[in-house]
Amino acid sequence: MRLLPLLIAANALAVHAAAHAQDEFTAACQASSSYDLTVAADKLVFDRAAPAPRRLELSAGQLRADGAAVRLNTEDGDRLALFERELRELLPKVRAVAQRGVDLALQGARAEAAGLGLGADTRAELDRRLSAHGAELRRRIATSTSTHDWQGEAGARYVDAILADLAPLLAADLGEQAMTAALGGDPNAAAALRQRAALLDGRVEQRLRQRMQALRPQVQALCPAIHHLAELQDGVRGADGRALDLLEVAAARQAPAASGRVP
Repeated sequence: MRLLPLLIAANALAVHAAAHAQDEFTAACQASSSYDLTVAADKLVFDRAAPAPRRLELSAGQLRADGAAVRLNTEDGDRLALFERELRELLPKVRAVAQRGVDLALQGARAEAAGLGLGADTRAELDRRLSAHGAELRRRIATSTSTHDWQGEAGARYVDAILADLAPLLAADLGEQAMTAALGGDPNAAAALRQRAALLDGRVEQRLRQRMQALRPQVQALCPAIHHLAELQDGVRGADGRALDLLEVAAARQAPAASGRVP
């Protein structure tokens, strides 16, 4: 799902906050989109690789599809203007969910690290690095204006940078513990430590996802606004006569639109 800026990213430590929030929106709100979104000062840009239209621009009730202006009647223009306004109003609330997710993810990472028996110096350095990565992720969340900031290579590079920074620190400490145990004549303890290091990524991921469940009430609170956005776009047609489908919501969720509840 590529619903809104910030509800994206990949895996690993605090980045799981955005990834899990994304999953929560899909599951809780039954909403998704095939488009990436860029929020500019004067317009919203929805783009995707395929199918056409590949690029839709919304600006004050006006619509452009793949560079060409789309003629809209007054009602459709008003709907899209309201869609744009409500989406912009929703973004700070989405950012708040993602920021809360970062906090939960960092708490989970620290809790996991506390059970590894790391040395005091390693614990202190890990805490410093986690705090730095958390601050950077919060900054990115606060300033990002496009899902393209996180998708594909951009997201992978960010995740890789976090892993490259944290993994060697943990591996070195656990490896040293294993070597000490082996030299001390305790091969079982050494093997257990090596296994613990090998399973570290999976354990962190599992525990983070469990902690992320706390986001669900915040996500669910935003579902009505997301569903209303989907209702606003319903009936608006592009130049080819097809529905815009900027947002796709499960049919059961769209029932109110058929009752005439949308202004």
